[in-house]
Amino acid sequence: MELISPAVIIILGCVALLLFLQRKNLRGPPCIRGWLPWIGAGFEFGKAPLEFIEKARIKYGPVFTVFVMGTRMTFVTEEEGINVFLKSKEINFELAVQKPIYRTASIPKNTFLTLHEKLYIMMKGKIGTFNLYQLTGQLTEELHEQLENLGTHGTMELNNLVRHLLYPVTMNILFKKGLFPTDERKIREFYQHFQAYDEGFEYGCQMPECLLRNWSKSKKWLLALFEKTIPDMKTYRSAKDNSMTLIQAMLDIVETERKEEMSPNYGLLLLWASLSNAVPVAFWTLGFVLSHPTVHETILEGISSVFGTAGRDKMEVSEDDLKKLPLIKWCILEAIRLRAPGIITRKVMKPVKILNYTIPSGDLLMLSPFWLHRNPKYFPEPELFKPERWKKANLEKHAFLDWFMAFGSGKYQCPGRWFALLQIQICIILILYKYDCSLLDPLPKQSPLHLVGVQQPEGQCRIEFKQRK
Repeated sequence: MELISPAVIIILGCVALLLFLQRKNLRGPPCIRGWLPWIGAGFEFGKAPLEFIEKARIKYGPVFTVFVMGTRMTFVTEEEGINVFLKSKEINFELAVQKPIYRTASIPKNTFLTLHEKLYIMMKGKIGTFNLYQLTGQLTEELHEQLENLGTHGTMELNNLVRHLLYPVTMNILFKKGLFPTDERKIREFYQHFQAYDEGFEYGCQMPECLLRNWSKSKKWLLALFEKTIPDMKTYRSAKDNSMTLIQAMLDIVETERKEEMSPNYGLLLLWASLSNAVPVAFWTLGFVLSHPTVHETILEGISSVFGTAGRDKMEVSEDDLKKLPLIKWCILEAIRLRAPGIITRKVMKPVKILNYTIPSGDLLMLSPFWLHRNPKYFPEPELFKPERWKKANLEKHAFLDWFMAFGSGKYQCPGRWFALLQIQICIILILYKYDCSLLDPLPKQSPLHLVGVQQPEGQCRIEFKQRK
């Protein structure tokens, strides 16, 4: 019997080792599949997705995959995975969000991919840092008008108070003065349909519209509203200047690309983007400020030093005034840090390596700002509301703290972030200048149900306001 030579054994051993290492190299992260076809871990994940993510991180480590509704979502929670998310050329933002945008605004893939970058560049220019403070006077005037409607005193649910102010202000500035209804019945109708659309948006991103009857009804109502009002939006001109509104600039691009039939759909998308996060950010900021007496008192002292102590005058707010009140902006950013979106996402186009795992093409790569902002390595005492931590950020040069990801990252950060921050700053200044405010209920926790956008409160919180004398 002929013996196998040592050289052959060594070669075979090397081949076996190479195959083993190659197999190990292609090893994917731990995968939570659930037991139902297509649905996967959907039921367990959907009960409380934020809690699910953190429990999975503790159990499986910093990289893990969840199979839900036919989709593989791979979460990264530590520095190496985050760097891949931020810097890899093998992952794509537009393809990650295209399907949810089709489901929620009925914008087809080819239309979205054709228009997205053009619209993004336009929005960065229109409401970015360069032109931002041109809107200060208009925001102040609109907010004064809405505050007049509140009267001299009252008690409201804090979320309703913020909606009462920001819905009409945002629509009158970005779309058309007078677009927000003034008739009480029509206001209630708008609230009903927009809130139904907003609250169901996350489900609409993932599920067929035919399974979401009430949400679909509200979506169609809002699309019909834009179908009816877009002709007036196109011809609208401000009484004070001849500048184009944001919706007019958007419609110009949509029509230039011969996609006029999509105008109502882009109107709906802009409406949702401009209202859905600004309202909860203002809610949490006011809630945190009023829940921290020292912070509240310091802000009131600052407002009095800049604008005086009387609460009845309709004062102007300038860029210089805002720079004298940095604590308000710190409070807004700290509220956003604590109630940041559950996820931001990218699509893996080619396999990427993270730690010892290979993430296959087709996966959605997920980063959770909510949990990233709770990592004490990046944010000491992460559960505490500490607006003073933002003193270290170079906000004068429009730079946030390192590892702050609430507005996304890289090329496609939220283009409306500076407008939203300005709007909420002025809103809080005017409320606290005009009224003595106090919360009648403890500030609620965030709801565990949401991944998309800023976290919503789990329960109600009433605010009492009385005009300052």
